[in-house]
Amino acid sequence: MEINTTLSPQDLQNALSRFFALSGVKIKALNETWDPEKGSPVITVEGKYSTRGWTEWTQGFQYGCQILQFDATDEVSFLNMGRKNTIDHMAPHVSHTGVHDHGFNNVSTYGNLRRLALEGRSSTSEDLLEHYALALKVSGAVQAARWATTAEGSGYIYSFNGPQSLFSDTIRSCRSLMLAHQLGHVLMGEGDQAISLLKRAGEHIINTARYNVYYADGRDHYDLRGRVAHESIFNTTNGQYRCPSTQQGYSPFSTWTRGLAWILLGAAEELEFLQTLSDDDCECLDGRKAFEDLLLQMAKATSQFYINHCCADGIPYWDTGAPGVVNLPTYGEGPSQPDSPYEPVDSSAAAIAAQGLLRLGHYLGLDNESGQRYWQAGLTVAVTLFKAPYLSEDPEHHGLLLHSIYHHPNGWDHIPAGKAVPQGESSMWGDYHAMELAVYLKRIIEDKPYLTFFGAVADQKAQA
Repeated sequence: MEINTTLSPQDLQNALSRFFALSGVKIKALNETWDPEKGSPVITVEGKYSTRGWTEWTQGFQYGCQILQFDATDEVSFLNMGRKNTIDHMAPHVSHTGVHDHGFNNVSTYGNLRRLALEGRSSTSEDLLEHYALALKVSGAVQAARWATTAEGSGYIYSFNGPQSLFSDTIRSCRSLMLAHQLGHVLMGEGDQAISLLKRAGEHIINTARYNVYYADGRDHYDLRGRVAHESIFNTTNGQYRCPSTQQGYSPFSTWTRGLAWILLGAAEELEFLQTLSDDDCECLDGRKAFEDLLLQMAKATSQFYINHCCADGIPYWDTGAPGVVNLPTYGEGPSQPDSPYEPVDSSAAAIAAQGLLRLGHYLGLDNESGQRYWQAGLTVAVTLFKAPYLSEDPEHHGLLLHSIYHHPNGWDHIPAGKAVPQGESSMWGDYHAMELAVYLKRIIEDKPYLTFFGAVADQKAQA
């Protein structure tokens, strides 16, 4: 990436205004035309959202976009829309025992609604506030119950593939456990055993850092610092680690860039969350310093890998080891090529990673050389995303962020006639994370409260 060191958030002000004008129209149109009975909107095909069965992990992103549109614009109709849809449709996700996606579905909806209410942004009754809190408590406990144990005695939240599977994506679902912990909740086990949600989240993060992220310490022949395996496989009989794997990447020994982005953002968010914990709380994380050091190592390694392996404008191809990348002579030097005949880019990975880079830079401090570098890298990616060819300016196209990839190995992404690779389409998670990135930057520009998934809950706890 060619990091633009002269950018400031204010340089994006006009682009963000344009983005929110487009997003309002598209969010409203999708809400009016989409039938929830068909399932959740997942990816677009020829510009129209469609379902794609695997698990129902994107409905919270659809309604979360509505809530974030209110956050950005104060247009109450979007708050009412997102609140009604959450109450009417999201309850099954709260008690869903079969997925690792609680942080995606429920923090994006109930979490955002509760945060806005506690910020004083919405007129919310005490009963409704308790409704949000109860949903978040149950979600965190249900997610924590999806638990497998390693040979070392710690554990992880296993993916929908089964108890052998630790996904990189799931680090962002640890937010469900963290929020539930902050709300005073625990998971009740056999014999009325109270199980700490914070401890389970911490163990999952530690094992993600240990098994899914590489640090150039000779682990295998492809051990590059910051490289990420989408999935780690364990023997379910004795909990021993067996091998890296992937579901949506090219191979276990290359880096699927959205998996990298999930870890980059997840580690940065958990660094921010760590600041709200007491020293007593941190004892179950092996102590504050040890946990912070682990998160920093993971965040810095993945951030630098992202910077080193994306295009000059900050957009990555869908997998750093994809075979067609060798045919791109300017890969890593020139701008991204969404119309490349060799491999598709993935703008959704960029939207996730940009927020992670900004949060890591902010955490380290803009007066710190590393912090400034990550911050400027995040701004560089954002500038690219919020304009053509990545911003979807066609009002007839359902999506907000173009050139997103879902599952390239399975061939799930639409390839336009006459083209060799998928391009020109959007995803519900790409749109949501573009919205979240835009709201984050808008708050920075307007000197409003810093956006975190836990902020209002933490503030309320401090005032109690």
